[in-house]
Order: sequence, then structure tokens, then C-alpha cells
Amino acid sequence: MSHKHISEQFNSELEGLSSEVLALGGVVETQVLNACKALQEGDSSLADDVILMDKMVNEKEKSIDEQCSQIIARRHPAAGDLRLVLSIIKVISDLERIGDESKKIAHMAIALSDWDKPAGNYTELRHLGEHVRKTLHNALDAFARMDVKLALEVVLEDEKVDMEYEAIIRQLMTLAMENPTNMQRVLHTIWAARALERVGDHATNICEYVIYAAKGKDVRHESKEQLRKEFAAYH
Repeated sequence: MSHKHISEQFNSELEGLSSEVLALGGVVETQVLNACKALQEGDSSLADDVILMDKMVNEKEKSIDEQCSQIIARRHPAAGDLRLVLSIIKVISDLERIGDESKKIAHMAIALSDWDKPAGNYTELRHLGEHVRKTLHNALDAFARMDVKLALEVVLEDEKVDMEYEAIIRQLMTLAMENPTNMQRVLHTIWAARALERVGDHATNICEYVIYAAKGKDVRHESKEQLRKEFAAYH
């Protein structure tokens, strides 16, 4: 078998792996979307669906991880190919954890489904949920295209997600102090908000792995100021 043929087979395997990662990402995106919808609409049936999807996400993560291990053992990838395989292993771990956070939100949705909806119908969580879903979508888009510029944008966007989360927590704590009878609802809402904030963190991690795979640069511990300088280079 020629070296060219082996190389083409390997490239095909890597493309197949990347496609499976994006398919898993699509499932996880749906989990986040439906978990938020279940919470806002008090739909315990939809929340149950989100929880059931988690098993599929876990199985898919294990399958892709095993394929990556086999590729490393058989192909002995080097340089950029090795970085891509290692990044995929990390990306699917973060996607699985996003699935776990979606499951937490679904459990909060079930816990709150028997309560009357608050006046704002969880408006604060709706906005945070939309923000986080967009962040996740852009992270997967950056992975699909190995787009360093977009990946850096997502990493920097996480500051805004954190600020929005902190504002929600302050708002909810004020609500609890004004009316202690709301404490149970407030606690569930805080846990749901925390889960959404963690989804944003995992989306950020995915983009850090994209930068590593594309450029061989580990930015996980760089300051936001350093990253802004990196981002300026891609304008």
C-alpha cells in the first residue's frame, strides 16, 4: 500500500472523527435549548427528554474517545494531526459535561414545574440561555472550520457571560431577601443559572482547544489582555 494511500485513509479517518464531534455537538446544543425551554415553559415532559438524551451523549463520547485511542495506537500521528486528535478528546469531554449541565437544568425545570410561573417568566434565564447557546454554537463553528479568530472571540465573550450570570445572582438574592417565601424557587433558579454559566465555560474550553489544534499554542492560562493582543493579530 502506497504512502499516499495510507495518508488519504488517515485524512478520511480524521474527517470522520471531526464530523462525529460536530454531530455530538448538535445533540448537546439541542439539549441546552430544550432544557431552557422546559424551564421557562414548565414542561416536565420536555425536561424528561433532555435527561434521557444524556445517555446517548455519554455513549457517543465514549465511542469517539475509543476511536481517538485507536488512531493514536495505529497511526502514531505527529505534529498537527496529533494536536487535532488530542483536542478532539478534550472537546468531547467538554461536550459531555455540557450535556450534564443541561440535565441539571432539566431537573430544575421538573422541580419548578408545579410552581406558578413568576411574573417575569424567568426572563433573566431566557436571556442568559440564549447568550450561552450562541456561544456554544460559535464554538462548534470555530471547531468545524478551525477558525482561530472566531475561537478567540468566543473566549473573550465569556467575560460577558460571567457578568450576566453575576447580575442574575444579585437580582435573585435581592428577591429572596425581599420575600423569603420565594427562597425555594430562587435556589432552583440560581442552580439553573449556574449550570448555564458552566455551559459557557465549557464552550470557552472548546475554543481554547481549537486554537491549540490550529496553532499549537496553549492559551488556557493566558490573561484576557494577552488574548486581546492575540485577537488583534487576526483582525
